Amino acid sequence: MDEPKFMGSCLCGQVRFSARGTALFFQYCHCSRCRKRSGSAHCANLMFKVTQFAWESGQALTKRFELPTAEHFCSGFCTACGSAVPWITRNARYAIVPAGSLDEGPQVFPERNVHGASRAYWYRAASELPYFDEEAP
Repeated sequence: MDEPKFMGSCLCGQVRFSARGTALFFQYCHCSRCRKRSGSAHCANLMFKVTQFAWESGQALTKRFELPTAEHFCSGFCTACGSAVPWITRNARYAIVPAGSLDEGPQVFPERNVHGASRAYWYRAASELPYFDEEAP
């Protein structure tokens, strides 16, 4: 059986990337930094070994922001459209891939929530809310 291959891109499509094999983890992070980076209640990230990851095109359009006071936090984005894109960790061992940047579903599911103690007070699990297939009536 072939190993899984994940393809992804930014919103404008100029940045493209791939990852092969099994992700080391797929998690939701509720820390305040990830909330600010995503503009949402949490981030959904997969982590791969850097040897599993490749830029397919547009790497020159990516930019990273490292918060000087944070040992592990970084943010990657496309300078053309502002979309979140993967970034390589400071130790250059891992690639963090925002799940929403994948072109198709990863065929795996998040395994855990982290930094729940700093979760947004207004957060409610999606399963607790009404669900509509399109716009709400």
